[in-house]
Amino acid sequence: MNGMNAMVFFETIFQLLLLLLSLPVLVFATQVAIAMPAERKKHVSVSYRPSIAVLVPAHNEAAGIVATLRSIQAQLQIGDRLLVVADNCTDDTASAALANGAETIERCDPARSGKGYALDFGVRHLALAPPEVVIIVDADCLLQPGALELLACRSLAANRPIQALYLMQSPAGASLKTKVAEFAWSVKNWARALGFQRAGLPCQLMGSGMAFPWPLMEQAELASGHIVEDLKLGLDFARQGQAPLFCPEAQVTSVFPVNAQGVQSQRTRWEHGHLGMMLKEGPRLLLESLRTANRDLFALTVDMCVPPLALLTLVVLIFGLVGMALLALTGNALPWSLALINPAILGVAVLLAWARFGRSILTFRNLAYAPIYALSKIPLYLKFLVRRQVEWVRSHRDKP
Repeated sequence: MNGMNAMVFFETIFQLLLLLLSLPVLVFATQVAIAMPAERKKHVSVSYRPSIAVLVPAHNEAAGIVATLRSIQAQLQIGDRLLVVADNCTDDTASAALANGAETIERCDPARSGKGYALDFGVRHLALAPPEVVIIVDADCLLQPGALELLACRSLAANRPIQALYLMQSPAGASLKTKVAEFAWSVKNWARALGFQRAGLPCQLMGSGMAFPWPLMEQAELASGHIVEDLKLGLDFARQGQAPLFCPEAQVTSVFPVNAQGVQSQRTRWEHGHLGMMLKEGPRLLLESLRTANRDLFALTVDMCVPPLALLTLVVLIFGLVGMALLALTGNALPWSLALINPAILGVAVLLAWARFGRSILTFRNLAYAPIYALSKIPLYLKFLVRRQVEWVRSHRDKP
């Protein structure tokens, strides 16, 4: 009898965990499905172009900042500003920015390091002669033509933050592992954000290519060393009823480092920060969104609670394998066969995402490497459990 009770208890727990796991799988699959139809090219007419200040936070970016500045300067007009914040730099970032025509200020405060502090320093400097719109561009990014004007006009018209399509690309000769990472990035920043946009929902802030009307930027709480300050900032705006909107027509791009240490530090910072926010803030924000009937906050919190694709794949596959083993062991179809539903849904969604957003990145044959890529990230997730990264650390860039 005790054995039967234990089995019933185990089956109940197993079903509850499957139900919990199915929620992020269904959110992911729904976002991808809505994003599937091809986008129609839209003609964008601009009746009024606001004054713009482009804010570039930079920490030891002398090697690559010139290309970033030139892509920005090509879109500036009279009255616009380009401000570089050389933050705790030990290289020639400030002199490189000055030599290439950017307004440059330096910040030195090693005890308070992080992009959030640099942004706050820059915004307080801009307050002396505020623009109508502030656009944040990371120092390793390139703006595609027309992005500045489109972001600024939409931000001013909506009086909300606007997020460009921010894509990370593989460098020449990149490994298959990097290409899978590029595909996963495209799914997160393009497919999922586009799905929410078409459903009339907001998107997360992605760190670069972000536009803000000056009154919102002036009041934002930026000064922190949070390792995913962009994610936190977007949720803060959603709580105030001004959630960010996605603008896929404006694009900003960057390139994954070839340097293995740089790639690893990037992934650790992004994924540990995401998981930390999900576990620490997710339940509280879900309750707050329901209590205040804040639809946009609910949507962004649910989106945040979808784990990184590699981790979601790992967990879904583990439950599937456990379900198959228990099915073979017990001979009972229920509840063990239910564990195969999530892998099926997730697999179809990933295939659809590849067909629409990943064909130019990966071949179908290379897509089969994705589960192996997910397995390779197990140490990163174990590190989250035993030695989580909680401080902002700059990724090591490649030398030119």
